[in-house]
Amino acid sequence: MRPAFTLLSAIFLMVLVAVLMMLTLSLSSQTSKQTSDLYLQEQAQLLAKSSTEFALLAISAHDNSVDCVNSMSLNYAQFNIYMKMYYLGSGLPAACDTLDNGIGTAESSGTVIVDTTVTYQDQETKETVRYFRRTIQKP
Repeated sequence: MRPAFTLLSAIFLMVLVAVLMMLTLSLSSQTSKQTSDLYLQEQAQLLAKSSTEFALLAISAHDNSVDCVNSMSLNYAQFNIYMKMYYLGSGLPAACDTLDNGIGTAESSGTVIVDTTVTYQDQETKETVRYFRRTIQKP
């Protein structure tokens, strides 16, 4: 009777250790995936901020009396960045994408709303990371 009890308790202990090892492995892989997703999300946020600044630089360098910079596309590594600009102000050219052309104050004229979308698609898993940022700027 005693050896049978020892065999059963040894089998139970081995099953318990196996279950604990599977849970540890599952938690480890989940933590690794969350870390890589967090890294991609942070990189997308930084790219959105810097590309918005780049769009403002392009708008400032452009002659807005003739036409406007309405959109821009950039690629960085495996990230695709698309920026769409909407203008607020009076006396803007017809080629500009305007939201409101009747702003009467000189300080507000020429304000730009920049919609920035950063997209990353993993080639192995086909999983997409997308970050969207909307800012209102005065170039």
